[in-house]
Amino acid sequence: KKDSKKKNKKDKEGDEKKKDEVKSLEFDLANAPYRKMRLTPNASNLGDFYLDKKGEKLYYVSSFEGGGDLWVRDLKKGDTKLLKKGIGFGGIEPSKDGDWFAYISSGISKVSLPSGDVESIDFEAPLAHNAAAERRYIFDHMWRQVKEKFYDENLHGVDWDLYRSEYEKYLPYISNNYDYAEMLSEILGELNASHTGGRYSAPGASMRTASLGAFYDESYTGDGLKVAEVLPGGALSTAGNAVEAGEIIVAVDGEPIVAGKEYFTLLEGKAGKKVRLTVEGKNGARRDVTVKPSSSDQALLYRRWVEHNRHVVDSLSGGRIGYVHVQGMNSPSFRAVYEDMFGRHRNCEAIVVDTRFNGGGWLHNDLAVLLSGKEYVRFTPRGRYIGSEPFSQWFKPSVMLVNEGNYSDGHGSPYTYQTLGLGEVIGAPIPGTMTAVWWENQVDPSIIFGIPQVTSADMNGNALENKQLDPDVVIYNAPADVLNGHDAQLAGAVARLLEKIGK
Repeated sequence: KKDSKKKNKKDKEGDEKKKDEVKSLEFDLANAPYRKMRLTPNASNLGDFYLDKKGEKLYYVSSFEGGGDLWVRDLKKGDTKLLKKGIGFGGIEPSKDGDWFAYISSGISKVSLPSGDVESIDFEAPLAHNAAAERRYIFDHMWRQVKEKFYDENLHGVDWDLYRSEYEKYLPYISNNYDYAEMLSEILGELNASHTGGRYSAPGASMRTASLGAFYDESYTGDGLKVAEVLPGGALSTAGNAVEAGEIIVAVDGEPIVAGKEYFTLLEGKAGKKVRLTVEGKNGARRDVTVKPSSSDQALLYRRWVEHNRHVVDSLSGGRIGYVHVQGMNSPSFRAVYEDMFGRHRNCEAIVVDTRFNGGGWLHNDLAVLLSGKEYVRFTPRGRYIGSEPFSQWFKPSVMLVNEGNYSDGHGSPYTYQTLGLGEVIGAPIPGTMTAVWWENQVDPSIIFGIPQVTSADMNGNALENKQLDPDVVIYNAPADVLNGHDAQLAGAVARLLEKIGK
């Protein structure tokens, strides 16, 4: 009986041991590439993500519709739905039991699973803040980061230890971040390099003066604002409430605009809100119109400048040459250039690629590929020419316009274009600023500084930083000519292309 009990006990322990054992998972890695599938329905910027403990639902943050939104993908059903709009970009921290996760962005939210219900979590975090000690820490951190990460090990020959001792003695006397950022810029400026300097972004609310999207007649001395030009797409161009050049805006929300007195406070804080304007027509009759002013006219002014340049090129070339401007070295600018180049300008015989005032990004190779096409076949059904290959590359003549305002990849792209012999670079010389920078947000997020960590070098090993790019055709724009509407660089670019394509 004793032996039987021992045997039964061993069998029971063996069964329990088998239950506790977990089989090793075996993955079919050889065929993994053939089982790939897309989990998000749209291309977008992806933030953090979390797969629930059952492996059935994928929660992720995406900016598909602007800002960070929380979505969930049901992996069994295959459907995707929006859980929380405007949650912001942040991080996901799952609970230990996996029944919920915390989403940490500008605030903290609790996301219950599997329902996906989102609730805000209020919290309080008292802080004993020593601003002077924090600025000292950031200063030391900046100094070490430059020494260890600046693209040139020799730091351009600068005695970095000396500058540390010379600048740190000012720290006890700096009591605000405006002056602190200025001091960071001064010491980083000693490196004689681009992509350096400190910045301070002041937090808090602001009351921006709204813009109506117009130029006003500066010679007019009476009450109100006499409109000289209305910017297309601006508040005054609204269908049904349009205000024309020559008319006078005499009041804002019932408050009169008095000659000799500033009127900006009448538009303070009214961007994006409905505003009632009293307008005096050319016949002297008054009417009220309701408009929604914007926070800035910058985008409208940029569009006006581009359309003016396009019209000049079209007029000077008799419609034979197209014009595109690369606003930034980024994806939106590339898409705009591509659309115009192969849309409105596809049948043009040549094109002006304007990069003036471009502040950089990372697009030099994409532009080079776009502009380096070589025609190799023509499509001619029944003897009629309808197009060529490559269909998505420009294979006709081009020139690239540059000026002193080109910066970073605004220098790198013309360098690439010129080095590869894609066409002539025309305009004013460009300062050498082709480095890649890491802008660092500090423990105080209102402070940021930059360190250029990667340089571009030519095939002889010479760094492009601080190496001026000289255009193939040098043309300067005189300020007086620009004020009078004459762009010598643009006219020169058209003239060079007309020489290339001939009569």
